Amino acid sequence: MKKILIVSLVLFAGKTFAQDINKIINVAEVERIEKVLASDEMQGRKTFTPGIAKASAFIEDEFKKAGLQYWKGLNSYKQEFFMFESLNASAVVKIDEQLIADTAVVAVSFQEKTSLSEKNTEVMSISATDDFRKKYSEALASKKNLLVLVDASFNSFVKRLKSRPQSKFEQPENSIVFVFGVTKANSFSVELVNKIFKKPLNNVVGVLQGKSKPNEYVIFSGHYDHLGIGKAVNNDSIYNGANDDAAGSTAVMLLARYFKALNNNERTLIFTTFTAEEIGGFGAQYFSKQFNPAQVMAMFNIEMIGTESKWGKNAAYITGYEKTDMGKILQGNLEGSQFKFYPDPYTEQNLFYRSDNATLARLGVPAHTISTSKMDNEPNYHKVSDEVSTLDLNNMTEIIKAIAISSKGIVSGKETPTRVDAGSLK
Repeated sequence: MKKILIVSLVLFAGKTFAQDINKIINVAEVERIEKVLASDEMQGRKTFTPGIAKASAFIEDEFKKAGLQYWKGLNSYKQEFFMFESLNASAVVKIDEQLIADTAVVAVSFQEKTSLSEKNTEVMSISATDDFRKKYSEALASKKNLLVLVDASFNSFVKRLKSRPQSKFEQPENSIVFVFGVTKANSFSVELVNKIFKKPLNNVVGVLQGKSKPNEYVIFSGHYDHLGIGKAVNNDSIYNGANDDAAGSTAVMLLARYFKALNNNERTLIFTTFTAEEIGGFGAQYFSKQFNPAQVMAMFNIEMIGTESKWGKNAAYITGYEKTDMGKILQGNLEGSQFKFYPDPYTEQNLFYRSDNATLARLGVPAHTISTSKMDNEPNYHKVSDEVSTLDLNNMTEIIKAIAISSKGIVSGKETPTRVDAGSLK
């Protein structure tokens, strides 16, 4: 099958073009990069660990070898920013003069000390018939002080929510307090004490300047963080993340080398590997704020392409396929090959909104994730068994080639995808 695909690539891409791509994007290079990023030495690439710092340094070196430029205003490939992390030290909550047990309170505040009452805080309710996760997210997105009264049917969420710190890359001034098992509050008072930590993070960003359309951007991205070290399974405690998402990061590095070698991109190409995807997509959120979205013509976010898709080899799916005509453009440039891009078959899982493309997509950018992961049956997803040995490196190589070739019209400026209707997004 692999030989058939390569022959097809030669037929429709041209002899010189195919020779170039096979020289740069090949199984040996895919394996080399994967074995570094997914090695035990990287300790699972968890955010804020020495392992992810090693991964960043490796990617930076690959970008340097590829000959990429720095993003404007930077003096390295590291796009650095800070994340604020908050741990609630104490929360004294009284509702209608009754002291609420700490086990029923989840406080989200990025102030060391704060006081809330009906004078400066609004009250919101989550009833038994509400979608808790949706309402919880809506509350967290608020810019106001909120006291959120949560029906007792959701009490099972308390322990999980209290066990994890809250993180943001901007330090909000408002505070949000969830009280479980209380449905009314005529009067209330809240006294919070929090521990605030300011932690450094970085994306890795490299640039190929466009020749005739330097202010029009095309982005190729993946995330290089993963889950780190956890509970041992069969004496293995390292979540190597070979597919999630060393695979996407590998693709980004090889695409950077490939387009640098071609040296014919009319639009500016930006290659980035994001941090902190696994804990909330913070790297992509920060990155997205550096752009006027109207100048971003397309985003290829690459996530988990190391295993065969539900259609087998030589196939991948595009999340949000129906929202723009980008998928049709890509498939059009693959005419004559055996490779096929399909619409996302797992729409009930909202993958379009769950990966690093989502921030720019919400701003109207034709930003899509390309993946092969069988989200209903991916045996190594978020497990210590996500190792290089479980990947189909031959098929993964062909996917990266297909992305390179299918994007040629967008890279050259001859094709421009339609925009996402931001008003229609959830």
